Order: sequence, then structure tokens, then C-alpha cells
Amino acid sequence: MSSNAKIVLRKKPNCKGLYPLAIRITKNRRSTYRYVGHYIDIEDWDEKNIRVKKSHVNSDNLNSLLTQELSEANKALINLQSEHKDASAHQIKKELYGSSENSTFFELAQEHLDDLESLQKLNRLSCDKAWVGYILKFYKSKQLTFQEIDERFLKKFMLYCKINHKLSETSIMNIMVLVRLLYNRAIEQKIVNRELYPFGGNRVRIKFPETVKIGLNIQEIREIENLDNLTPSEFHARNVWLYSFNFAGMRVADVLRIRWSDINDNRLQYRMGKNSKLISIKIPQKALLILENYKADKRNEIDFIFPELKKANLTNPKDVFNKIKTANRKFNTHLKSIAKKAGITKKITMHIARHSFGNIAGDTIHPLMLQKLYRHSDLKTTLNYQANFIHKEADNALDSVVNF
Repeated sequence: MSSNAKIVLRKKPNCKGLYPLAIRITKNRRSTYRYVGHYIDIEDWDEKNIRVKKSHVNSDNLNSLLTQELSEANKALINLQSEHKDASAHQIKKELYGSSENSTFFELAQEHLDDLESLQKLNRLSCDKAWVGYILKFYKSKQLTFQEIDERFLKKFMLYCKINHKLSETSIMNIMVLVRLLYNRAIEQKIVNRELYPFGGNRVRIKFPETVKIGLNIQEIREIENLDNLTPSEFHARNVWLYSFNFAGMRVADVLRIRWSDINDNRLQYRMGKNSKLISIKIPQKALLILENYKADKRNEIDFIFPELKKANLTNPKDVFNKIKTANRKFNTHLKSIAKKAGITKKITMHIARHSFGNIAGDTIHPLMLQKLYRHSDLKTTLNYQANFIHKEADNALDSVVNF
């Protein structure tokens, strides 16, 4: 796919509420931005004609500057297309505008976020955008250079996150992973010397704390299945949770995207949202009974089974993402009251359906089969995940010593 350049007003205001003008360079649906150094009020921007309105005091000069910048970018792109057919948007930007050795941390962070948005990786975009926000709150300026991000800076930042924002150790480590990713990119682009790398060895080590994964047992799931004093919203939340559990803890985003056309010959065939894998799996009898509750609302074969995405704007990935996020939050609220009615003290969320399947599976199913059921790409992921629920050997070993 050919590359192109376009004048845009970025919808990210500065501290004065003004918006930056930029040249957007796109290649294969991935974009990067060259800021021209001028900010205007959003009311002074003509989106339809892509120019600064006459209402701005320097509209003529700004429009001349934008036209010149765009013309130079397009001329350079024409020359680059034959020489660098496989160049990325960022490589094209580098060719057009020279070295990026003065790029700041937040400039590379913004490029990273723009990439995630272009690739529609909205869940990660939401997380990484929040992580970048914590760094900006700590430093209080977007002029942070990579040379400033040393061991002392990172340790002070981690302490700040823990004390000022009460972030968990896992969240802090996730921010460190993002900083490390961007630092490595800065090294590749020769923005910072590799000798200043602040991670690993005796410097800052990224080590995630062990987490306890607790799932429901068979009796607890039966208690939930047998509840008959549920509100309509609780009844629906239970159905979605049990549906997820019956498919080895299918992720809520995949559950809500399932259509009636994905069901053929009592098999569910769908593409996972996380890694685009094609899945074909038998529909358990309990799941078939759940589906019966939704047939009356079926509009056509390509209709969604569950109602949450029926009114979503499917051409707008952000709208779909937000509706799934809202639905998950509502499900978790209702699952909390369901647990109370069932007399279950364990925390129940949509994700606990996956833990519950792992807890009941234990070590009774071969790891390769569990890998297939979990839809993991790597067997190591399955082994590490399932290790949280395998206690039999350790329990027997303990008994062999103390039961005398």
C-alpha cells in the first residue's frame, strides 16, 4: 500500500487549550505525525476544507506554511516510494525530516499510542495511555529526555506511584515494561546511547509479583447454576458467566462478539479477538440450554447472540470497545450480588470463569489439550497458568511427612 501525507489538527490540546497542527504520514494504515510547531483554537480549524479559518489572526501565513510543509512531504514521499517500498511510517518520517536524536520520551510514547490506535489494539491503548499519564504527572513536563531516565529517576517514580497513587506492584511493573519498550526504541533510533540503559543487571529489574489465582469449585458453580431468585440483569450476567466457563473461560470480549452464524452442527466456530486464531469447539449441553434464552431476540443469522453489541456502531472500533468495557463492568457488579445470594465468599468476576475452569481441570487434563482449550499460543503459558491450580502432589508430599 502506498504512503500518503495529510494536514491534520491533532485533538490533543496543550495546557492553554490550543490544538497542534501537524502533517500525518501514513503507511499501511499506520501513522506518525510531524508537528509544525503551531497551536490554534479548535474553532479556528476548517475540518472540511483542511485549513485554518479566516477567524484566526495569522490564517494566511499558517495556511501557506501548511501548504508548503505538505507539498514538501508529498514530493519526498514520491521519491521514497520507489527506494523504500517496505519502509514503515516512522522510517519515512525519519527520511523526510532527518535525525530524531532530539525526540523526547513523550514524543516516542505518542507515536506508540498512535500505532496502537491505528492497529485497533484498543485494550492495550487504554492501559498504555494511562501508564504514560502517570509518568507525565510525576515529571510535570513533556520535555523528558531519555538521558534523564536513569536508575534514580525510575526508583523515585516507582515510589511516587506507590505512595501518591496507591498503584499495585503489578501495575508499577507494567509501567516499567512500557518504559523499557520505549527506551529500546530510543536506542534503535540512536536517540540515546545504549550505555545509559537503566534496566537489568544491578540496575532496575522488572519482576512481577506472584499472584494468587482463585477459582470456584464444582459445588460453588452448582450453587450459582441452581439460584432461582435472580433479577433479570443478574440472570443475564449469570448466563454470560456460565457460557464463558463452559468454553474454558472464554474472554468476555469474545463471548459478546459471538453471532448465531458462528454456530454450526452444534459447534462454535469463531476468531479470537486477542490473537485472531480460528477456533472450532463443541458446544456443551449446558451452553446450548443458555442459548435457548436468547433465541426469541434473534433478528437474523448474523445477529449477535447476547444483546450488548446489537446497537454498537461496528464501523467504530472505539464504540465496540467501550460497549464491551461497560458490559464487563456491569456483569461484575451483578456477579457480586449473585455470589452473595449463593453464599459464596470468593470474589467472582467475568475473568474468574477462566480461573474456575483451571481450578476444576487441575492436573486431570493433558497440558496440550488444555493449551487448545485455553487457546494459548505457547505451551509454556498454559503450564505457568495451570500451575496455579495444581496442588495435589504438594498436598500429598506434606501429608507424607506430617501424618505420622
